[in-house]
Amino acid sequence: MFLPNLLIALREGLEATLVVSILVAYLVKSQRRDVLPKLWIGVAVAAALPLLLGAVLTWGPKTLTFQAQEILGGSLALLAVALTTGMIFWMSRHARGQKQGLEGELSRALARGAGWGVALVAIAAVGREGLETALFVWATVKSSVENSVAATTAGLVVGLALAIVLGILIYRGALHLNLGRFFTWTGGFLILIAAGIVAYGIGDFQEAGVLPGLYTHAWDLSALLPATTSPVYWLYVVGQAMFQVNVQPTVLQVVAWLLYAVPVSVLFVRRVRAGAPRPAREAAVPATAAV
Repeated sequence: MFLPNLLIALREGLEATLVVSILVAYLVKSQRRDVLPKLWIGVAVAAALPLLLGAVLTWGPKTLTFQAQEILGGSLALLAVALTTGMIFWMSRHARGQKQGLEGELSRALARGAGWGVALVAIAAVGREGLETALFVWATVKSSVENSVAATTAGLVVGLALAIVLGILIYRGALHLNLGRFFTWTGGFLILIAAGIVAYGIGDFQEAGVLPGLYTHAWDLSALLPATTSPVYWLYVVGQAMFQVNVQPTVLQVVAWLLYAVPVSVLFVRRVRAGAPRPAREAAVPATAAV
């Protein structure tokens, strides 16, 4: 669980860090350093929200029945997929206008007076990224056959640390990262992870008896699975941890995986191609025609 959680934390953490850097830069440029402490208070509250959500999700359902736990797990898994997918597409469309949007919110908050509105802007902007990350990580950990607390924690800590370092370097102008390419590649990676979580969520509903077909398998490759002592067994562990590879999925899980992965991937590729800069020669055609 180290690598998938590192990548998730790196992507979502970098989004949050960039948001914070935009807020700080605007306040410094506006000569309102006096409200920076309130901004950091808002960031601290926003950072605590995902920890609180993680604790509730981890220990809260333990008092529920098995069926209720499975229904809750399946519902939260699909909710995590919906939020993450929405954020991937939102970033591909609105990332360029995010800076202007945040600066507008800060300007209105400062105009209202006390400056605590700045803290609320930070809580809303950064907390959204944190809650989304907490829910998605919880879903990936719950659906994995490998539940190593140490590996999961290490992946999250290293990913967030890298995100903070990259954010600071970008803010100081010491690093010029192609953010469009970074979010495109990580977006595609998250779609593959989310497809596996969709299949896992459907499995939860089947185990709870909400959906049929629990024992109707699409295929059974368990006989081909190497022994746990085999030197290649780690390939299965990595695939299962990152993409919920299942050697014995139900028909409904395969259908759900395809219904999510295929259209979302096609839409994502079309969105990326539509947002890519056109070649200079092609872009020059309308100008020539206009003359």
